[in-house]
Amino acid sequence: MASDDRPLRVLFLCTGNSCRSQMAEAWAGALLPKAIEAFSAGTYPVPLNPMAVRAMAEVGIDISRNLSKPLGDIAAQFDVIVTVCDSAREACPLVPGARVIHVGFDDPPRLARGARRDDEAMPHYRRVRDEIRAFIETLPGAILPAQPLHHLSSRSIP
Repeated sequence: MASDDRPLRVLFLCTGNSCRSQMAEAWAGALLPKAIEAFSAGTYPVPLNPMAVRAMAEVGIDISRNLSKPLGDIAAQFDVIVTVCDSAREACPLVPGARVIHVGFDDPPRLARGARRDDEAMPHYRRVRDEIRAFIETLPGAILPAQPLHHLSSRSIP
């Protein structure tokens, strides 16, 4: 929690805000709704990746109505900024008072570049989705006072 007992405002930042940062925002909202107010943005946003939508739907999380958002001047509104790709790390603005954490996840569209069919591409999206979930599950220990994770979550996700 932030010092005023409000949830921490966490921005997940990547280049396109079409896949990894969207997944991270969705996982944080699903797993840690009481501890984190999650948002995502991109340094150069592009439309939401339909394979990311599909990968999240497989675990019961609907991101189909999410929109890719530009970073713009919103970074100053956050307590923590998590960059999820190297390009976003380089472009991340200096925000006084905000903690910046970098976690470089592979880019599923790049990994799936040689795939000719969706079923060949999906394993890459699933792997990154699951890696992002594992990271989100460790996030409280990195940014919050010591609290058991089960006290922070109000939902059970498969």
